[in-house]
Formats: sequence, C-alpha cells, structure tokens
Amino acid sequence: MDKSHKPNADSSLEALGYTAELSRNRSTWQVIFMCFILASVPYGLSTTMNYAIQGGGSVCMIWGWILVSLIMLCVCSSLAEITAVFPTAGGVYYQTFALSPPWCRRVTSWICGWSYLAGNVTITLAVNFATALFLVESLNVFKNANGVGIAENFQAWQTFLIFIAITLLTHAVPAYANKWLTHIETFAIFWTLVGVTAILITILVVARNGRRSGEWVFTSFEPQSGWPDGWSFCIGLLHAAYGLSASGMVTSMCEEVRRPAIQVPRAIIGGVLLNMFAGLAFLLPIAFVLPDISMLAQIASAQPVPTIILSATGNSAGAFCLLIPLLVLGITCGICCVTATSRCTWAFARDGAIPGSGWWKKVDERWGIPLNAMALGMVVEIILGCIYFGSSTAFNAFSGVGVIFLTLSYACPVAVSMFLCGRKEVKAGNFDLGPLGWFCNVVCICEFPQSHPSYTVLTSTGWSLLALPLFCFPTNAGVTLETMNYAVVVFVGFLLISAVWYGVWGRKNYVGPALESLEGRNGSLSHDNDSEAGSSKC
Repeated sequence: MDKSHKPNADSSLEALGYTAELSRNRSTWQVIFMCFILASVPYGLSTTMNYAIQGGGSVCMIWGWILVSLIMLCVCSSLAEITAVFPTAGGVYYQTFALSPPWCRRVTSWICGWSYLAGNVTITLAVNFATALFLVESLNVFKNANGVGIAENFQAWQTFLIFIAITLLTHAVPAYANKWLTHIETFAIFWTLVGVTAILITILVVARNGRRSGEWVFTSFEPQSGWPDGWSFCIGLLHAAYGLSASGMVTSMCEEVRRPAIQVPRAIIGGVLLNMFAGLAFLLPIAFVLPDISMLAQIASAQPVPTIILSATGNSAGAFCLLIPLLVLGITCGICCVTATSRCTWAFARDGAIPGSGWWKKVDERWGIPLNAMALGMVVEIILGCIYFGSSTAFNAFSGVGVIFLTLSYACPVAVSMFLCGRKEVKAGNFDLGPLGWFCNVVCICEFPQSHPSYTVLTSTGWSLLALPLFCFPTNAGVTLETMNYAVVVFVGFLLISAVWYGVWGRKNYVGPALESLEGRNGSLSHDNDSEAGSSKC
C-alpha cells in the first residue's frame, strides 16, 4: 500500500500545478502523531498557564480549555474539508487562491500566505523561547540557603543564550535527521503518556499542601490581571488557543504523505480530538493541587508549573525529575514546528511570494528537504527573539502574534469557500461534512453577510476577529514599556513587509500558485477518482 499510492499522489499534485520534490514517507498515524506533537498539549499548557492564572485561575483553565477546544474542532473540521480537495504544502494559502474568483485571488492569497508564514515562524519562535523560560524556571526548584532559586538572578543574555542553543538544536535535528523524524514523533507520544502519567499520579498522591475541592476547581474565579472580569477571562483563553492553533500547520506536510487528501484531513481532526481529551486529563489534576493563585501570578518568569509541582511534591529533586518529560516534549514540539514552518516557507517561496524566492524554494539534494527555507526561518526567529532584551514579557508577543496570524490564515479559505463558493468545491472532496460542515464554518468565521460577499474575506468577525485585539493586549493592567505586549509591533511589522513587497514586486509580478497558468491553458482542473486534486469553479 505504501508504494501503490505514491504515483497517484504525485500525479494529483501535478494536476494542482507542482512537481513532487519531497519524499512521501508518512502514514496516517504518523501525521496524527505530528499533529499532536505540534500542539504538545501538556507542554503547551504548561508554558502558557500564566495566562489562565492571570485570567481567572481554575475556571479559566478548565472551562476556557473546553470552550477553545470546541471552537478549534470546528475550525480544523473546516480546514479538513478543504484540504481534502487541495492537498498541497501551500496549505491554506494555496486553498485561498484556488477557491477565490480570478478578480481577487492574488490579493486574498497574498494576505493568507503572509499570515500563514508569519504564524508558522512566530509560533515556532514562541515554542523555542518558552522552552528556554521553562528550563530556567525548572532550575529554580532548587533553592540556595536563602530560599532563592539558583537561576533566579539569570540575566537576559543568559536566558537568550539558552534560547539560541534550543533553536539551533530544533533546527539541526529536522535538517540532518529528516528520515528519523517519524520515529522521534512516535517516541514523543509514548514519552508524553508515561511522563505525564507520572506527573499527575505523583502530585495527586503526594499533594503535600492538600487538595482543592471539586467545587473550587470548577467554580473558583480569581482574576489577577487587573482587567474587568469578562475581559480578563478572554485574555486567559490564550492559554488554550496557543497550543491548539498549531493544529492546522500540519497541512504543510501534504507533499510528504502517501494519500494526502485522505490522511491529512483525518490527522487534523484526530489530532484535535486527541489533544482536547489529553488537555483535560492534564489540567484537572493540576487544578486540584493549585497553591495560592495570587502567589503564582507574581512569578517573574511567568512560568508557574514548576512552582505548582514543587508545591505538590515538596521535594526539589523530585519536582525537577517530573519536569524533565515536559522539557523533552518542548524540544520535540520545536522540532515539529520547525519542520512544518520550513515546508510552509518553501511552498510560499516557490510561487515567488517571498523576497529572494529563488534561494528559498530550493530543495537540498543531499538531505531531501528545503534546507535554505529552514535556515531563513531560524534567522528570523533569532532576530525577533532579541525583543526579549527590551521586554520581560516578550513571550507574550511571540505566542500572541502567532495565534493571531494562524487564526487569520485559517479563516481565509473557510470564508472564501463559504461565502464566495457556497461550499461547492468541498462537495468534490471525500471529507464533506454536509450540514455539519456549514455549522463548523459558521463557528470558525462567525460572520454575517455584508453588503458585498467579498468583504467577508477581510472582515470576518467572532473568533477570528476577536483574536486580533485580544491577544495584543497586555496580560496585566498598568502597562509599562517593559511589560507591554509587543505582539502588535510584530504583527504590524510583518504586515508592513508584506505590503511593501507587494507594492515593489508583487503587484506586477506575483501570479500566485501554478494553478492559474494551468487554468489558462486548460480552462479548468479535473478531479481524479480519489478526489486528490481540485479546481476553482466558484
């Protein structure tokens, strides 16, 4: 089966306008595993738990996770339907172009493509930077004679060097051990199961400072942010949105899967469901052993989980050992994010949409991967990481802007499919959810038709539009230059680069994916019997 579907997948890719350049070496389960690791729920929820602590404590953790999980299930279901028709490494960028009418497809795909690229890069940066911060705070479970953590007085440059080391490691592994990535991801699944089980059993059994009541866990709302209660809860949703937002990044792996139109949609849905239940299994025990919320909110590194585990175990060495599985999972998550980002960058560059595209679209013959595109992502991430020298809350900028960009990019093809095509193209695929698909689209976009349907692509409201101001807000009121959330700066920076490059080059030269040239010659594209290829007829 492994080899029999490869020619079909490659020929379908050619029908979509591209020649296969990457090795198709992933099974359905391996793609599901990658989708799970991209979110890395135990790790992702650990490194961003400060948002939930500030936003309202236990209620924000538990109910916020359930709410965002259901929303993201609808978002990813919508993406799965479209990916079944247009399975390319360009992901949502290609899908937006293929579905849009000729008169607006260049602009819509440009916006979506740059949003998707920026989201991939900044989420990867956030993961690696969070691992550095989490490692520093994990070291602080060891106290000196005065009761101060051994890494408490680390300078910014020391944390930054740790971030550099982690970034180099997470890029080196997918660059030079690409054939072993599926094994690493499979290992990470079992590592997560064993490691997290050990954490949860230990903290619940030992519970040195006692356990909270069920009533407190499910009803206690103690916002620490200084914002009004409702807005404080909303800001806390970044805790859940950060991890789950990466689920759609797996679409960039379509050209390394044997049956992408079938396997990738299943992986997207399967990964979200797996993460949703894994998240609850992780958060509930943590909530039952939470120490004082106001104390957790004051932790300078904004990484409360090491303190929570130390409080529950009462032993520094034991607490650190329990944190090791999360640190390893953080490294694995970074490796998966780097892999997906490099494919996204490569796919966008091969259509000439990035300055210097001729260099970034090359596939290294020796390693069989887009090595130059991977290097570009690493350089950009390190440059953006320098924000940490000017802001102690730099991680807010990286995580917040990553969620914003990915949410915007996911909304683009769904909005076009729903409002400009009436979901006609989705019916040609093998993952049409029918009436349920309409419901998922509405939840994803939460849009009411405007005076002209084309406005929906850029003016989607509800979850998609809420993410923009919400995740640019500082976590706490009383903002200073040091505690400001620089997500808006990074967001505007990417928008300016995109706009300037479009004005200088794209307006006259950018024609989008090869689909347009094929349509110019053949009038349209046809689906094969397995719906591995799609066309734009709306």
